[in-house]
Amino acid sequence: MVAPSIRRTSTRSASRPISPGLPTAAVALSQATGAAGARAGSRRVTCYVYVLGSDSRYGIRTYVGWTLDLERRLAQHNAGTGARSTRGYGWSLLYAERHETRQEAMSREWHLKRDRALRKHLAQGILSPDPPQLK
Repeated sequence: MVAPSIRRTSTRSASRPISPGLPTAAVALSQATGAAGARAGSRRVTCYVYVLGSDSRYGIRTYVGWTLDLERRLAQHNAGTGARSTRGYGWSLLYAERHETRQEAMSREWHLKRDRALRKHLAQGILSPDPPQLK
């Protein structure tokens, strides 16, 4: 007798944008980090993928990363203890997404790093008084 095959279904959920632009980024940041962290006895953790923006004398720069704690990570970038490429700039949160697993967050980060059009669109919010809205 042949054993029935077991199919694993993906529990991957669609990403949920937290902040569509600059004005609500600070509100979203405080709301999003309230429930961050691992659940006891579970492999699922709440992870965030984020896009930072900075308007410096060298022009507008963007940075994409992932973290378990958005507030802490943004503070690290602004204190100069974050990623080497972010040191020496003042960063603001342009966009963030919540994911249920690290793998999902890291995969989305990889895609966002290669999506220059989205990063350019988000960076326009640094210069204009009315930031772009994502759909």
